[in-house]
Amino acid sequence: MTLLGNSYPPSAGAFRDDIRWFVDPIVGFLSSVNAPLLANIYTYFSYRDNPGSISLPYALMSSQSVSVWDNGLGYTNLFDAMLDATYSAVERVGGWNVDVVVSESGWPSGGAGEATTMDNARAYVNNLVAHVKGGSPKKPNKFIETYFFAMFDENQKDPELEKNFGLFYPWKQSKYNVYYGATRDWNVVPGSELSNATSSLVSAT
Repeated sequence: MTLLGNSYPPSAGAFRDDIRWFVDPIVGFLSSVNAPLLANIYTYFSYRDNPGSISLPYALMSSQSVSVWDNGLGYTNLFDAMLDATYSAVERVGGWNVDVVVSESGWPSGGAGEATTMDNARAYVNNLVAHVKGGSPKKPNKFIETYFFAMFDENQKDPELEKNFGLFYPWKQSKYNVYYGATRDWNVVPGSELSNATSSLVSAT
């Protein structure tokens, strides 16, 4: 995401001019071989750096209301906005057929930082799982291939914040439940009980 010179609104997404010399050929190659671009999308860092303009529910994907309207498309969460800004940037340099795979995403459950709590990490991860099947406003009904960072906490990593992105502790104990296969209508709000989910949960296939 640091390669984007503009990401708001999502339709105005564009790569920075100073890196176009190497990004454009990469996108061109990916387009020629029909391969995806990998992008690391962390709503946490955008929220941390802009708490005055980005709400926590918008970053956690817990909001049910539209926060951003862009050319008729409504955005209820920051993840979609960042993803679609990346799509816009790729299209702007000719990669109309290039898919974007989210190669990393996650939320820290601890460490010295804004909103780094277990509840927030659990909410973000479960909301993201429930969301990716439905696509983004720019690419509706298109499954978003997404990978979590990370499987385990990295207890020897610095700074402290970076130690706490895992779904498991270093000793292999899970930190919280992750419900795969949830529908998009089910949202986890920090502090709520998972048993309050109103939509049925199905097993991942």
